[in-house]
Amino acid sequence: MANANNVGEVYKCDLCGNVVEVKKAGGGELYCCGEPMKLVQ
Repeated sequence: MANANNVGEVYKCDLCGNVVEVKKAGGGELYCCGEPMKLVQ
């Protein structure tokens, strides 16, 4: 589960390679291509 709780966390989609960095934490789960994104950093 990819909960975006901390500014600066980086998430990646294993299917398409999309990368997201959290700029404003608000909680919630990050999804891409219908799958939860994985925390990279």
